[in-house]
Amino acid sequence: MKKKIKKIGLLMLCVMMFTGLSMTAYATDRSYTYNYDWWGDVQDSPDVYTVCNVYTSTDFGLDVSLKSPEGLFIQGNMVYICDTGNNRIIELERISTEEFEVRRIYDSFQGDVENKTFSSPSDIAVSEEGDIYIADKGNARILKLDHDLNYLMQFDKPIDSSLDSETNFTPNKIVIDTAGRVYCIATGINKGLIKYEADGVFSGFVGATKAKYDWVDYIWKKFATQEQRAQMESFVPTEYDNIYMDYEGFVYAVTGAVDRDSLRNEEAQAIRKLNLMGNDILVRNGEYDVYGDLYMGNGGGYEGPSYFTDVTTMDNDVYVCLDKNRSRLFGYNDQGKMVFACGGNGNMDGYFRRPAAVDHMGYDLMVLDSLDCSLTLFLPTEFGSLIYQAMDQFDQGDYDASGETWQKVMDLNGNYDLAYIGIGRSLLRQERYREAMDYFELKYDDENYSKAYKQYRKEWVEEHIVIIVILVLAAFLIPLSIGRIKAIKHEMDTADIFKV
Repeated sequence: MKKKIKKIGLLMLCVMMFTGLSMTAYATDRSYTYNYDWWGDVQDSPDVYTVCNVYTSTDFGLDVSLKSPEGLFIQGNMVYICDTGNNRIIELERISTEEFEVRRIYDSFQGDVENKTFSSPSDIAVSEEGDIYIADKGNARILKLDHDLNYLMQFDKPIDSSLDSETNFTPNKIVIDTAGRVYCIATGINKGLIKYEADGVFSGFVGATKAKYDWVDYIWKKFATQEQRAQMESFVPTEYDNIYMDYEGFVYAVTGAVDRDSLRNEEAQAIRKLNLMGNDILVRNGEYDVYGDLYMGNGGGYEGPSYFTDVTTMDNDVYVCLDKNRSRLFGYNDQGKMVFACGGNGNMDGYFRRPAAVDHMGYDLMVLDSLDCSLTLFLPTEFGSLIYQAMDQFDQGDYDASGETWQKVMDLNGNYDLAYIGIGRSLLRQERYREAMDYFELKYDDENYSKAYKQYRKEWVEEHIVIIVILVLAAFLIPLSIGRIKAIKHEMDTADIFKV
């Protein structure tokens, strides 16, 4: 009996060890790039991006190393880095695929103002006319300088009755539109984005997030005393972490303050796309909402959900979110479907220790790491280039070519859902509805399948309308004819009887 117990115990131990090794392998052997299928399973993928180079201060030829850089802005072939710890701005020009040259380094400006130096600049934006806007966080102001660093004006703490007079003004992130209006995120102000007109006048708050609360606490507050309510958590909107303005003037805003329950209940708005009225118009037609990783297990130095700390949007409406919790990049298309996910915590190329900002130059991505004080340049791989090419061809109306390119994507990765959907959409635009339905059905795309089915049904009816009319008439006329014949026969039979 003891021998049997020992054998059973040994068997159970082996099973547990094997299960543990399998779970560990599942957690650690994930490829660099992955995606999720309709079922929510992780699907390894060919890399959409590859690391071209990781640049540090020595690569840029800087005498003083970067220190806690926080802001990154790209315009044309110019790259602007907010070297926050050193109170300066660094301008780089990209002169080739892998080469950058330092054009200017400045920590001060000229003009009729008392303080002409920067203090912990955290973000920067440059207008099409060349005017430079800097979130001078340490000096509690937003500066507007011309290209030659001459002082033009500044944006100070907004004057509003809803703001506490003792609240410090700490501008953290900024964007500007084509009209010169400034949108700002300030630490400690959760009423939405602070909006300034081009002349510096504060014009209100835009796009505040919805206040989250628990119904039990809400009801309890109705019956609690004033002292009890003061000790309870207040229901207030969530602050944004970062913003980005796309080529159409829409503002993408991200917040990482999203809890597990909100994600599971599909109430999360980790990223929002704001129009001029401050309304969220982000399309969320994916199988899962836009919040990064689906699984929130602990390990590798992180726990909990993804924490979006920055976002950038390309001209094909693919937006890339930067997760500072797991140090990953998540790309989504204009329908909210995941295009790719890659990256991770670490000190190898393509991994990050404390990612702070992401921006793009064309389809190339750049990620700023505030702890490593480095800038990582990503270039699209053949697989990634084909994905973007297929999207561009579809947007340009070249549906045949788009379908062929998506087929090449599928040849490289037969598990890539967007390839099937992309082929289906190109067939749908080519009015090959029956074939499109097959591709949509394979990837459970109900919405597009319904569109294709509706058009296929209409086409089928138009092609068979004559047969349908004949059958409908026959369905009515044949019974009537049979009844009429029977009536005539009955009259004839009755007439014969009377004659006799």
